[in-house]
Order: sequence, then structure tokens, then C-alpha cells
Amino acid sequence: VQLQASGGGLVQAGGSLRLSCSASGRLYSSAIMGWFRQVPGTDREFVAAIRWGTGKTYYADSVKGRFTVSRESAEYTGYLQMNSLRPEDTAVYYCARGTSYDTDSRAYTNWGKGTLVTVSS
Repeated sequence: VQLQASGGGLVQAGGSLRLSCSASGRLYSSAIMGWFRQVPGTDREFVAAIRWGTGKTYYADSVKGRFTVSRESAEYTGYLQMNSLRPEDTAVYYCARGTSYDTDSRAYTNWGKGTLVTVSS
């Protein structure tokens, strides 16, 4: 199963974007869809995650209250709604599959190409 993030772009501070993560195959109910972001020269940073079966969500403190993760199970697609964007949210955003909730990117597999989000001040 390959996961691919899309929907990035350029937005002004305070604006919103919705990213999508499409899976090429079935995601089992126990799977975790994780969202990470990376600025060149730094490690991938955990942003949010959702447990595929129950819809339980997890967020990094830096995005809590601004970002919302969701999924459309029947379409094997996840979403990351990003509101009140800040310049420090600028990064390449990725989605990946995990078997249990973890904020460490090494716990995830099936990474696809990321999508660039640029927030201007």
C-alpha cells in the first residue's frame, strides 16, 4: 500500500489548506495514518495521526486546535485540515502508515512523496 499526500500550496498567514492522503490499497482498521512535516535540514516532525478503524485522533501540541485530521474509510483517503496557518507551518507534508500510534517517523512505512505547504507572512 502506497500513501500519497497532495493539496499543498501557497497561502497567507491565517489562511487554510486541506491536504489529502490517498492510499493505493486497503487500510485495515488497526492501521494508523500519520501526518508528518519536514523542513530541509531537519528531521521529520510528527503533526497528527488517526486510527483508521475507530477514528481516534492524535495531535502535536504545535497544531492542536488548528489542524484536524479525518478519514473517509470507504475511499481509503485521509485528510488534514489546516486552519490559522502560520509561517512556521511551512514544510513538506507527508503521510504514512503505521501499525500503532507513535510520534517517531521510524515507526511508519509506505511513505509517498510529500506536498509542499508554504505560508507567507
